[in-house]
Amino acid sequence: MSRFEEAYEEWLHSEIVGEDNPRRREMLEKGLGHGTREFLRIVWYPAVRNFNHLHPEWEVRDFHNGYRYLDLAYMPGGDAKGGIEIQGFGPHARDLDVRRFKDLCWRHCLLALDDWLFLPVAYLSITDEPKRCQQLVLSFIGKFVSTGAPQERLNWLEAETMRYARRLLRPFTPAELASHLRVTPTYARKILHSLVELQLLSVIGGNQRYRTYGLRNQ
Repeated sequence: MSRFEEAYEEWLHSEIVGEDNPRRREMLEKGLGHGTREFLRIVWYPAVRNFNHLHPEWEVRDFHNGYRYLDLAYMPGGDAKGGIEIQGFGPHARDLDVRRFKDLCWRHCLLALDDWLFLPVAYLSITDEPKRCQQLVLSFIGKFVSTGAPQERLNWLEAETMRYARRLLRPFTPAELASHLRVTPTYARKILHSLVELQLLSVIGGNQRYRTYGLRNQ
């Protein structure tokens, strides 16, 4: 059994055992859908290395006192709420009729009004662009928590560099950061080296002069 399978089984079991809601418990006992599992296997786990604060088949109420279920809810604490849904091509696009399309739009609207940060992920992106999806997940998590050193240890340039990395969704060079921060490339490299030492960023590729940097996989 792979590390992912071991972590996945332990995580799902803990969600089932700890659930008092019979509706959600029944859904969890049926197992997660293929798209959700593949997202966790190919994207989430390689990028994050754990399932902390992640809850599958999370129940939410809509404005008509009905129940809806998110594929995955990410709730790291406090009032922070992030929802992830895997959009299969067939049911969500090619075969989507008017009624289901309207319902999907209402679903997204209601989640937004309830302060959810919503992340729809196409199944084809999971299979065709896994690295890009992993970067998206790290940026998504970065909206809620600071991975690594406490925020108070960062000066404003370092904090802005982290925000820049989370927004960009791709590796970037010291020259690009220098232009964004309006500092010299030499000073930008100094900032990047500091964040690498704090294990917040990683060197993605290139030689010493033309290195690119990005969010560190946890």
